Amino acid sequence: MSQRREYEIAFVGLKAGIHEFNYEITDKFFDEFQQQDFRNCNARVKLTLDKKNGFMLLKFELGGQLEVTCDRCNNSLPIDLWDEFDIIVKMVEEAEVMNEQGDDPDVYYIGRGESHISVENWIYEFINLSIPMHKTCNYENMDGPYCNKEAREMLKKLESDKADKENPIWKGLERFKDLEN
Repeated sequence: MSQRREYEIAFVGLKAGIHEFNYEITDKFFDEFQQQDFRNCNARVKLTLDKKNGFMLLKFELGGQLEVTCDRCNNSLPIDLWDEFDIIVKMVEEAEVMNEQGDDPDVYYIGRGESHISVENWIYEFINLSIPMHKTCNYENMDGPYCNKEAREMLKKLESDKADKENPIWKGLERFKDLEN
């Protein structure tokens, strides 16, 4: 993966205090990464960097929208992104050792001689973390505006077929429930 300069921050030249950086993230941003399970990304990332003596506090604020495929009906589903993530960047002598041994995922170590920090991988990670694991229309009856009506009808049919057929393997197990008590 190449380091893109627009996502590098030259923190050495920054005075102590708060600095703000803004990024517009589209599908083109993800070309450098593996294939994504979303499309039409239009996200905004506001990064607030609070530079202190020996460490920095980075606050990422995400907003925007992207499209995913519904897990239930296979239609395109817009998802609103909104999330906040904090990272503490500490300057130490042996950064690689500290990052390997570090048990806090919100703390990242860099060498004292470093002058730039890349936020590209964090932006990628935070956008992916903002997408829900279970991507559905959020309608109990699957009657939302994005729901595939044909898939809804097929699922209803399969559900009624399943209710009609009782598996004979499990027949008679009710009597063993009484034996436990």
